Amino acid sequence: MGILDKMKNMAGKDKDRSRKMSDAAERQVNQRTGGKHAKQVDAAQQRAEGKLGFGRERGGGRPEH
Repeated sequence: MGILDKMKNMAGKDKDRSRKMSDAAERQVNQRTGGKHAKQVDAAQQRAEGKLGFGRERGGGRPEH
């Protein structure tokens, strides 16, 4: 079972926790890249969340960093 399969399985059980983990991963990537690719990272995060079934509407539901 791959990481995406594990995330998808968990997303069905606890979407709030999955979103928090996704946000933490986004922050970690942005920190490691110095924020140079923040727009691309955000876009990739949104696509992944949508495919995993816990996507959010643009402009809402995302905590401030």
